Amino acid sequence: MGGKIWEVSAIQSPVPVPRSGAPAPQVTRAIYGMPMFATFEVADLDATVAWYVDALGFIDLFTVPGPSGPALVHLRRWQFQDLVVRPATGSVSPGTGCTISFAAVYEDIDAVAERARSHGGGRVDGPVDTPWNTQDVTTTDPDGHVVIFTAARPEHLADPAFSEQMQRWNEKHGLASH
Repeated sequence: MGGKIWEVSAIQSPVPVPRSGAPAPQVTRAIYGMPMFATFEVADLDATVAWYVDALGFIDLFTVPGPSGPALVHLRRWQFQDLVVRPATGSVSPGTGCTISFAAVYEDIDAVAERARSHGGGRVDGPVDTPWNTQDVTTTDPDGHVVIFTAARPEHLADPAFSEQMQRWNEKHGLASH
């Protein structure tokens, strides 16, 4: 299939086509209109920022000062992988069953897991292969928020039956490459 299942539209994505040696996109400090971002209220802002920056490879894009410390910290991994953390005004209760997923590059997924494990302060599960042809690392930050890093498996490691199913779906919806 030669990666055809990834040619679903003309819209350029910062996520590389899954293949051996695909480089991770560079982090940008550009300010742009974000099509989506998550906001977490956290009990310990410093510990949470350290988890995302030191353990998971985000950058501290900017911090907004408040009257008694930072009002919020804008974190970024790749383009459109933005996360805002701010001090909680009460006790922290992460959303039950809610997870946030960020794209990753297959060759980097083990390093993401190892870096987070070495950092400590949160939980790391995986990497694990999924039935939908990704390899995922599930992390849980100090406040219990679940963030998954998901990387498409290269074609030679993908489940051919699932790939064929996605190819048929694309064809049915007029998205297949010819």
